[in-house]
Amino acid sequence: MPLFDVPGWSVPERPAAETHNAKKRKRTSSDGDTKLQIAQINFDRLMEKLEAGNVASHPIKKQKKKNCKSDKGMPASGSSEKPPSVEGSRPKGTKHKRGKKATGKQAEGSVSAAGHSEHEKFITDRKQPSQPQQNLTKLQAGLKNSLDGARFRWINEVLYKSESDHAHKMMRENPNVYEEYHTGFRHQVQSWPTNPVSHYTSALAVYPAKTVIADLGCGDAALARALVPKGFTVLSFDLVSDGAYVIEADTCGRLPLPGSEGPEKGTEGAVSEGQGGVVDVVVCALSLMGTNWPNCIREAWRVLRPNGELKIAEVASRFTDQDEFASFICSFGFRLKAKDDRNTHFTLFDFKRVARKSKGKKEWEGLLSRGSILKPCEYKRR
Repeated sequence: MPLFDVPGWSVPERPAAETHNAKKRKRTSSDGDTKLQIAQINFDRLMEKLEAGNVASHPIKKQKKKNCKSDKGMPASGSSEKPPSVEGSRPKGTKHKRGKKATGKQAEGSVSAAGHSEHEKFITDRKQPSQPQQNLTKLQAGLKNSLDGARFRWINEVLYKSESDHAHKMMRENPNVYEEYHTGFRHQVQSWPTNPVSHYTSALAVYPAKTVIADLGCGDAALARALVPKGFTVLSFDLVSDGAYVIEADTCGRLPLPGSEGPEKGTEGAVSEGQGGVVDVVVCALSLMGTNWPNCIREAWRVLRPNGELKIAEVASRFTDQDEFASFICSFGFRLKAKDDRNTHFTLFDFKRVARKSKGKKEWEGLLSRGSILKPCEYKRR
């Protein structure tokens, strides 16, 4: 009797494990072939769909490309000049992103046109800075304001830290710099508690109508625009003329007005009132700029009549010692009448022209070299 011969049991001829392995190997082979065939069929169908969609979409994109070129003044389809094609522009061996290349070309053309338009607009705006900006986003407007502010601070620094003839030359070579500076200056005025020019407009309005006023460093000539219609004679001087109210002149050089400083050479020490002055009031409202500003005070004495008035308004932060400044102005032939430093931003001085002793060359050189009594006016970066 066999060792494992049990009644009711039967043992197969081949082991169950071997039969299982055989069936597994057979099923794996057939299933794998089927899956590969299905995958190949699906891939072929997918590629056919992609190719069909790409071919169908290209004519539309080419038409859009031609329309875009025609709108920009490029040759249309009837022109002898052939526009670049979408497919032909792709170098051999590079990957091609289906359905996106034509769109990218169109976007590139749009950006190029927009950039060219913005550049032309920027140039126009710099030539005409007084005109308001149009079609600027909030971000663009903010960036432009920052750029204008930086430009204003740079011009302001040049005006205060160089001699007046250098600033005059800069304005002559590029008159737009003058407009850019005063555009920024008008923006600064909006934050002031008061404007010294407005103060002088009110104060001088009660003077006799025939009063002759010289506004040195007049800017926009606001004083003349307000007082000339009332019968006053206002002579406005600045580095650039506006063709109406402003006379071009370096106010720290020699003003185009009559007047002499007194006795001839060789009579140093003689007291004199000068001759030929025709101006009743000289106004210097925030205009003592340039390292050689003391010569502006010398010119003010020369063009004023005897007992004429000199009115100075300056930024309070420029003074290291207000009494020293007043004494310095008096050394040119003036007497201090009043000082008003109640304003937190500005200090106002009223001087009267008086007779003075004539000075020699060395004495004048000593006086005119003391421009550091006033510190430069510098605006904080915002």
